[in-house]
Amino acid sequence: MNLKIIACRVLSRELSLLSATHPNIIDITYLRQGYHNTPDLLRQHVQTEIDLIESGDDPHTIDTEYTPIDAILLGYGLCSNGIIGVKSGKYPLVVPRGHDCITMLLGSKERYKEYFDSHRGVYWYTKGWIENSTMPSEERYLMVYNQYVEAYGEDNADYLMEMDQGWYREYEWATFIDWPQFDNAADIKYSRNCAEYLKWNFDMVNGDDSLLKAFISGEWNDERFLVVPPGCEIVPTYDERIIEHKNV
Repeated sequence: MNLKIIACRVLSRELSLLSATHPNIIDITYLRQGYHNTPDLLRQHVQTEIDLIESGDDPHTIDTEYTPIDAILLGYGLCSNGIIGVKSGKYPLVVPRGHDCITMLLGSKERYKEYFDSHRGVYWYTKGWIENSTMPSEERYLMVYNQYVEAYGEDNADYLMEMDQGWYREYEWATFIDWPQFDNAADIKYSRNCAEYLKWNFDMVNGDDSLLKAFISGEWNDERFLVVPPGCEIVPTYDERIIEHKNV
């Protein structure tokens, strides 16, 4: 199969590792993590990439005239509805059924739900997230504090930080997903230090590559993946299936 993947950069190590030795032809475009913060912007960029692929003008994609694409795979979960409305008029779209990329790193939406239900207030730490974003940490606190000092003066900075950083109190766990294929020692130490600074509990769970392996292998059973036919768009289901498609 010839598969085109559009994925969040936080998955770049895992997807690149699994794709490198797979017999399928797998071409990957990674988009920056920050688009998650504005779901409409994420949707816009994913749709733009799909439109460029369909037109044959995407500079990031292999020449589809000589190597026709069998499907476009989206390395995203629901992501705060950031993929809702995304569609292709030419290719099937394949999306893992999950709320976000953590499902893909844990191996299933069921495992994600089981952990979430038993660890209320969990913030996930992964190698990709640490590399591509500013995680809750002393570093992030000081960065925001200094920005407030520069913009509003030191007298106002403490008050603004109390208002702005109050969401930290909604969390109780910093949980690192450990993929044994990587050397994660430094990332685990960093995540543990973040938990200590934030006064959160620290935990570590093993990653599971089974969902991503099925993703790039074409083993798209309906329980784990949504296959969107050409001419249909992604919609939320608000139940355990998470996403579905409808005709446009």
